[in-house]
Amino acid sequence: MARAGQVAGTATAARPTLPAPATRGGHTTQTAPTPQEAREGGAAPRKVAVVTGAGSGIGRAVAHALVAANWTVVLAGRRAEALAETARLVGHVDIEAPTIMTVPTDVTRPDEVDALFAAVRDRFSRLDLLFNNAGTFGKAAPLDELAYDDWRTVVDVNLTGAFLCAQAAFRTMKTQDPQGGRIINNGSVSAHTPRPHSIAYTATKHAMTGLTKSLSLDGRPYQIACGQIDIGNAATEMTGRMQTGILQANGQMAVEPVMDAADVARTVVHMAALPLAANVQFATVLATNMPYIGRG
Repeated sequence: MARAGQVAGTATAARPTLPAPATRGGHTTQTAPTPQEAREGGAAPRKVAVVTGAGSGIGRAVAHALVAANWTVVLAGRRAEALAETARLVGHVDIEAPTIMTVPTDVTRPDEVDALFAAVRDRFSRLDLLFNNAGTFGKAAPLDELAYDDWRTVVDVNLTGAFLCAQAAFRTMKTQDPQGGRIINNGSVSAHTPRPHSIAYTATKHAMTGLTKSLSLDGRPYQIACGQIDIGNAATEMTGRMQTGILQANGQMAVEPVMDAADVARTVVHMAALPLAANVQFATVLATNMPYIGRG
């Protein structure tokens, strides 16, 4: 369900001694309380980020970029083996290293989302960033042929999953000391302009914009900032069809240009690094020559 880019190794701080992992909500993760680890040389503690859909794609690329920028990153996604691979690719063979934690999570299940954020609080005592990234294109089909179950799958992941994660992050950020944090939602250029045969994906990405605006408003009293990044044609598993030919608004098939997911990740890191008094409300990052401006 995640989107991907290439990642490379990065250095890790010395590993602290941690208690044995506990089980919560049907999956295993480190949940025993430990203080947030300080960086080498007595620098300020690393800020803590949760990245959903971290097992591949844009989630994997963003996780790599955040670790390289001295964040502690909690990797969330449905597939434990994919999360472990992300941890390995960002330079952490040991997934209990102080800059990485993996928590297998299905974002459509409220109990698993609650367990994810409880694990973050238990180990790190706070949360500074949620990159709300998990999503799926779903089945491309003409409107009159789209099955209810296919519609529901996309809505459950892209909209309900994003809401559940945002709600849990909001609760944590509202009650922690110091108060506040940032939520960055992964929208899409489809939050503005649809592709043919994409009604479920397009509807959920338009809804993501409403979610972002409401979170921004409701977060004001609690120092919780919310922004949205709208991405077009990052080179991931999900966009492989762009490079072989995809249906256009005029009914023709065409190959579309793509961009490196690392370029998206750099934008997310920039948004995340701002002080909470400043916010990138909406950012659009896309392959320069993709059919978006003037699409259709």
